[in-house]
Order: sequence, then C-alpha cells, then structure tokens
Amino acid sequence: MNDCPAHPTADGENTVESGAPELFTWEFATDPYPAYAWLREHSPVHRTTLPSGVEAWLVTRYADARQALADGRLSKDPAHHTGPANAKGKTGIPGERKAELTTHLLNIDPPDHTRLRRLVSKAFTPRRVAAFAPRVQELTDRLIDGFAEQGHADLIHDFAFPLPIYAICDLLGVPREDQDDFRDWAGMMIRHGGGPRGGVARSVKKMRGYLAELIHRKREDPGDDLISDLIRASDHGEHLTENEAAAMAFILLFAGFETTVNLIGNGTYALLRNPEQRERLQRSLAAGESDLLATGIEELLRYDGPVELATWRYATVPLTLGGQDIAAGDPVLVVLAAADRDPERFRDPDRLDLARSDNQHLGYGHGIHYCLGAPLARLEGQTALATLLSRLPDLRLAVEPGDLRWRGGLIMRGLRTLPVEFGAGPAPEESDTLSTL
Repeated sequence: MNDCPAHPTADGENTVESGAPELFTWEFATDPYPAYAWLREHSPVHRTTLPSGVEAWLVTRYADARQALADGRLSKDPAHHTGPANAKGKTGIPGERKAELTTHLLNIDPPDHTRLRRLVSKAFTPRRVAAFAPRVQELTDRLIDGFAEQGHADLIHDFAFPLPIYAICDLLGVPREDQDDFRDWAGMMIRHGGGPRGGVARSVKKMRGYLAELIHRKREDPGDDLISDLIRASDHGEHLTENEAAAMAFILLFAGFETTVNLIGNGTYALLRNPEQRERLQRSLAAGESDLLATGIEELLRYDGPVELATWRYATVPLTLGGQDIAAGDPVLVVLAAADRDPERFRDPDRLDLARSDNQHLGYGHGIHYCLGAPLARLEGQTALATLLSRLPDLRLAVEPGDLRWRGGLIMRGLRTLPVEFGAGPAPEESDTLSTL
C-alpha cells in the first residue's frame, strides 16, 4: 500500500508529497524507524488507511504523543468510532465483541475505568511483584535448563514465549494442569496476529469459555490469586459483573504476555546486535551490580519496544493535535515507537545506550491508561536477560539478521523466531525443581 500524505491545494485538490515512505509492508515491519523519522519531520499527525481498510490518524512526535495519551477528549470506548459499520469490527482485539470480552481496561473510560483499575491494581503493587520474583526466577531457570545443553535454541518459542504465559497464569490462578491450554491459545494469537483475524477470534472464544468456567470454580473454592480477588471484590459490593471479571482476566493475560514476549525477544536481539553494550551489561552483572540492568531495561523499551502503537483511541469532539484538525469519531493511534526515537526529546535516539538516564520513554504509555502490569513485565524482562547473559555468556545469533522475520500486526512489534547458538552454560547454583510448568 502506497501511503503518502496528501495536502489540499487552493482548488481543493490533493497533492502527494514526494519522498513519503511506504507503510505496512514486510520491509516496513523489519525496520519501521526510517519511515517514522520521515513522518515525524514531514507529517507528524498523519491520516492513513490501515491494512484493514480503517482510516486513522498516526501520531509520531513525542510531545504530541504524550499529550494524546493523556487527553480526556480521546476515548478508549469503541462506541465513539463513527466510521462505517464494517470498520467497527476491525478495531480492537479480534473476537472480543463476539466473546463478550469488551468491558476491560483497554476499552473503557472513567468512571468505569477507575473502578476496574482499582480492583486489579493490588495485584501489581511493588510488594506483590517482589514476592513473585522467586517464581519468575524459578521459571526462567527451568526453561533455560530445557535447552542449555543443546547448544542452540529458538529464544522466542523456547523461552520468551512460555515464560510470561506461565507467570501470568500463576498470577491469575489458572491451575498448572490447564496452563498448556493457555499456552496453545496464546500461541494462536501470536501466530495469527498479523493475518486473518479468525484464528485469533477462535482462540479468544475458547479462552472466554474457559475463564467463565474458572470463575465459577473459584467462587466455590477461592485461592490466593487475582481471579479470586476479583470475585471477592464483586461479592463485597464493588459491582463487578461476571462479564467484567472474565474480560479483566482475559485482558491481563492478553496484554500481559505478548508485551513481555516482545520485550525479551526484541531486547535480546538488540543486545546481540550491539555487542559492546551487551558486554558492558555482562561485566556489570558479573560484578553483582544491578543499576545497569535497571536502566538497560528502560533503554531496551525505548529503543525497540514491544508495543509499536498504543491501543485505539477515538476523538469524542473535534480537536487539534500537532496542527491537524481531527473530527469527532476519528480513530487515533499513538506511535510509541516513533515518539520514543524523537530527537527533540532523546539525544542520539537511534543509538542503544543502556546507561541512558534521562529516559522518560512512552513504552508503557502515559496517563490513566499507563500499563498496569509494567512492574511485572520489568521484573520478567530483567530476570530473563540477566539469567540468559549469565548462564549463556557466549550467546550469539544462529542466522543472519536479514533472515529474521517480524510478526505482522498493528499494535505489537516482535520477532517470529530468534535462533541462537551458545556453549553449554553453568547451571544455577540453587534452583528448585518444578514437577511441571
């Protein structure tokens, strides 16, 4: 699709500006940053037709993006979309409408958003996330144990994908014997995320049926987990409907695993492509330091983060953003990947600098919709990368970078596979053995 900004002339005709980039091709998916740099400079709030046929505005400059993410005139509720009826089904998560899973945090505004966010925020307090750290380390070591002696692995399939799935299942209270089903459904979502929506929709429907059954079981036998906490809140006057509980569990799973898959995958790939930064981090870890790991995760989120575009927003009134007039009902997509490489905000933005200190990136959003699970994702990302680099110090790409393929899709940015080679690394000094993942 040739995607060029049009400018009205005096007689009302449109002219196409020369040099405009082509968007949403496979080449673009591999490296979208040159195209985003062009848009930032020439068409920072840019109207385009998406591959789905939906027309939307892309916001690419940091200042405009930060404003849009916190602007109350931009609603998360798809009901505000005034596009054609057939376009309404092409926004949001495939299958969520038919599965009655739309009443979640990514689709609602205050006051409902405030009420639901308050209910689940307790699951992601620093204390609760810190208490979950040993389990994340345990999962990380067990997964690396599964391939460490082979000398090769696909870090997406063997590591980055299963780690957050099992972690979020534990947090939600999904029994161990059912977690492989969740892994299969989540895998379907990732494999089909950039293609036909039917495959994702079928997985969403299966997940919805399971969550409804699990909620009923938890009412009879609650545990120390997030779904049980949601049920207790509902039973104590918070007015959480069953659909809201199912939608909340679904979106925590959906949003809580793919972002971390991509954080680990993109982050590892960036370190392999920047050996001086990777070696610097390895020296820091070997010295028992944690500061570079902490700033490094933030830099990896900025440099090539897991979420390319923030989820859908819709103008509730006519407004002006970045000098462009946006009509009520128009969809607006904030391009986090473009904003986080804006040279007006970040010095030398195309360079990976793990020690970057002034790093208020937008990788997890901004405003009231700031990612609720960010503390858990950071924990998983730090644990995964630190353990990989420590246990497999000679980790290296097994293919040429040009042979790697990125998953198509609008919101997320992640690799399909990440084949690596390495020498057999040391086993962890202490690791509780799991009977099953």
